[in-house]
Amino acid sequence: MGESNDICRDSPARVILAAPLRVPLLKFALVLVIHTIIDEVFTMNQILLSDFGTPMERVERALSALRDGRGVMVLDDENRENEGDMIFAAEKMTVEQMALTIRHGSGIVCLCITEARRQQLDLPMMVSNNTSHYGTAFTVTIEAAEGVTTGVSAQDRLTTVRAAIADGAKPSDLHRPGHVFPLRARPGGVLARRGHTEATIDLVSLAGFRPAGVLCELTNDDGTMARAPQVMAFARQHGMPVVTIEDLVAYRQAHEPQEQAC
Repeated sequence: MGESNDICRDSPARVILAAPLRVPLLKFALVLVIHTIIDEVFTMNQILLSDFGTPMERVERALSALRDGRGVMVLDDENRENEGDMIFAAEKMTVEQMALTIRHGSGIVCLCITEARRQQLDLPMMVSNNTSHYGTAFTVTIEAAEGVTTGVSAQDRLTTVRAAIADGAKPSDLHRPGHVFPLRARPGGVLARRGHTEATIDLVSLAGFRPAGVLCELTNDDGTMARAPQVMAFARQHGMPVVTIEDLVAYRQAHEPQEQAC
């Protein structure tokens, strides 16, 4: 009987029947490992972020930096794009800052504008049917009609930005296509869409500037996207505050009802 039980326990039929049960268990174990890693990364990032202040302090420091003419690093959610963008108030940006943006960024220098500015400049959307994962609202690319050469240099791109945000800017002030990528922000800012475009418009507006800002995704030296630890290291190196879109959402929710009540 003992031998018979051993044979039954180890028989091919028993192994085959048990195999399907192992697959869900392996998947479950893998999910647990992944969630554990995500939780550990989130905790580490929160510890690193705390060096830049509390959420409210981070927003205030970002606004102060923009008013001083400095740049700000903006992080979005880890389960979204999980990237850090350099942002600058368009009307305060310098050639040196544009060069820094081009040198350390993805090369896609974006000008965040409102729908009203898009209509003022008569900029059609890049596509009529936007199928990008996060609905990134690119218009056609632009170049200043005057004062530029190839349009690629830091000076040329800044000239294009200034032409587009000028008070009396008109469609004929810009050529299409070009080397600057306008992004139309959604009305309502980060309360309507938690994107870098909306965060840029919200921050520069809260800092007291016209609603137009320049952004570019930060990349590592090897060309990969910079994630939270690399973004914060870059910010320390270049004296930039770091703020998250979640910080900005909380800041607006905390402050705007009080302002409306007044």
